[in-house]
Amino acid sequence: MATNGPDAPPQPTPPATPTPAPPTPVPPKRSTALPQAWLLAVGLLVAFGLFYLSNENPKTINYTEYEKLAADGQIKRLVIQGKQRAEGEVRDQTAESVKELKLGSGGKFNFNLPASNDQNQLIDRLQSKDKAYRDKLKVATPNDATPEVQVVINDETPQVIGPLIWTLLPLLIVGAIFFYFVLPRLRDSSGGGFLNNYIRSPAKKYEKTRTRTTFDDVAGMETAKGELQEIVDFLRNPDKFTRLGAQVPKGVLLVGPPGTGKTLLAKAVAGEAHVPFYSINGSEFIQMFVGVGASRVRDLFKNAKETAPCVIFIDEIDAVGRMRGAGVGGGSDEREQTLNQILSEMDGFQATETVIVLAATNRPDVLDSALLRPGRFDRHVTVDRPTWQGRLAILKVHTRNKPLDDKVDLERIARNMIGMSGADLRNLCNEAALVATRMGKNKIEHIDFDTASDRVRLGAKREEMFNDDEKRRTAYHEAGHALCAWLEPKADPIDRVSIIPRGRTAGVTMFAPDEDRVDMSFSELMARLVVAMGGRAADKIIYGEPLTGEIGDLKQATRIARAMVTQFGMSDKLGPVHYRAGEDHVFLGKEIVENRDFSEGTARIIDEEVQRILRGAEERAMELIGRNRDDLDNIAKALLACEELDREAFEKLLRKAPRPEVEPYTEAPPEPLPPRLAFEGV
Repeated sequence: MATNGPDAPPQPTPPATPTPAPPTPVPPKRSTALPQAWLLAVGLLVAFGLFYLSNENPKTINYTEYEKLAADGQIKRLVIQGKQRAEGEVRDQTAESVKELKLGSGGKFNFNLPASNDQNQLIDRLQSKDKAYRDKLKVATPNDATPEVQVVINDETPQVIGPLIWTLLPLLIVGAIFFYFVLPRLRDSSGGGFLNNYIRSPAKKYEKTRTRTTFDDVAGMETAKGELQEIVDFLRNPDKFTRLGAQVPKGVLLVGPPGTGKTLLAKAVAGEAHVPFYSINGSEFIQMFVGVGASRVRDLFKNAKETAPCVIFIDEIDAVGRMRGAGVGGGSDEREQTLNQILSEMDGFQATETVIVLAATNRPDVLDSALLRPGRFDRHVTVDRPTWQGRLAILKVHTRNKPLDDKVDLERIARNMIGMSGADLRNLCNEAALVATRMGKNKIEHIDFDTASDRVRLGAKREEMFNDDEKRRTAYHEAGHALCAWLEPKADPIDRVSIIPRGRTAGVTMFAPDEDRVDMSFSELMARLVVAMGGRAADKIIYGEPLTGEIGDLKQATRIARAMVTQFGMSDKLGPVHYRAGEDHVFLGKEIVENRDFSEGTARIIDEEVQRILRGAEERAMELIGRNRDDLDNIAKALLACEELDREAFEKLLRKAPRPEVEPYTEAPPEPLPPRLAFEGV
């Protein structure tokens, strides 16, 4: 039996129970609804004002109506306000003369006095009429005790209580709402207020979570990922660089065509480094009010420094970072002020601050030079369209959740989709799934990808049907392109010839160029011009005149020929000179301050050279087609029968006869250059 006396053995001390930490106080949340007391006060104020205005506000009548009331003895009280205004009150609101005026429940009225007014005469006349009315009333009812009319002469300013309440009532209501709702939020510096929400940065913040984007989610682009790996290492372990005095670039500019994965790369950098990620578009800085863009820039960089290390990503930075002084507005332009603030904030980084600014654009030529100098965006990473290996990896990423048929060859699809970006390939896979769904299939087959590629690159099939004559014209036109491509040694190989109308085209001849080529010679460009003129040459040979369907071919050929003359120096008359005849990305104001760098005489020579090159290509196409007229007819007949020929069917059709030997088209060689001069002593 246990005892508690002094001789009791000592009891073991129980382990101390840890005292639970007090709960973190949660700040009360401000209610956005008006309290009941405020609602009651506002309601009573509105009711009082409406009651006063409806009962006390007199009705204005004319002097004739007043005379009628006075003759009937209905004037109970008359107040004369100066020499221009008078107010009165009737005795009996049930009288006929009073009912006609509809004075309201108060029975009050006012009227303007005549210009030639004598107050004494007005009073005497009123009292005489009132006495005659009361005498007449006493004859009818001897016991009637109707008092005399009360007349007051008031030379002071008329009362303004009614108009004053009518004016102040809305102001009081608006003021109460302003002081309760708006003013506390404007004073709230911690955020949430109307003004703070307007000037704060709208950048979206992505925290470091398990479902982050990494380099494994970015297919292809190995060169770009290698360039950005150093940024990831700096964000993970900045001491590795700072201990040797190295400084990692503050800004990295991702340059590439639309849809190549610049935003995905920026997210992958933050995901690999396990740091927060701020994302904003360049156009979100710009507002109609001056200074808002700069305020948003300050707020964005302030938040980024507080959560460092982190990554700031500015998409489409050309919207705010265009060249200063080239647009309308000069230095006072809101966009330029925002750009100045971005430049200032990037200069404000310390060497130890782990904040990396990533930006993306597809128009690097319009960016301001101060934005690209060392110390700001001093590292440029080109994110180009993927090669066939990259396209294959992207296709595997976008088809991993789609059931594919065993015969689907993704490598063949990747090799055929030349020039497609990551966004285009994602759209291709989605379109293939939609095509298979429409056909009621359980798996996506290879033919679904072919149909989807035609829809993505050329457009959907047109519903209207061409007549036989239109189909024959289209067949010979496309046959001219295909035959010139077959006969011209330096032309790109044919991928498909079709006369099925799609999108805005009645027919198309598709090619499979060598995408590993980074440079083109004069003869290769001339071969492209000959192929482009092949449709026009076939039209002139078959029908004896050109047709309107050649407009697309002429645009493409003219663009190539003009580039050969003005940019590539492939004209003997003009020589190896680059002429700025226009920019693909022209922004407001640049063409105004920068004149073209050649004279009118040179412009005439440029036009003559372009015409000469195009005429030579047309003559070459007509010569090739004229010597192989039978092949042209065979291709046209096959197109009319099948509507579409792939590479295998086209080559099988023309290989029945031996392929003629044709020399590559080139111009006459220029005159030999003088022998090189020998300089002594060098």
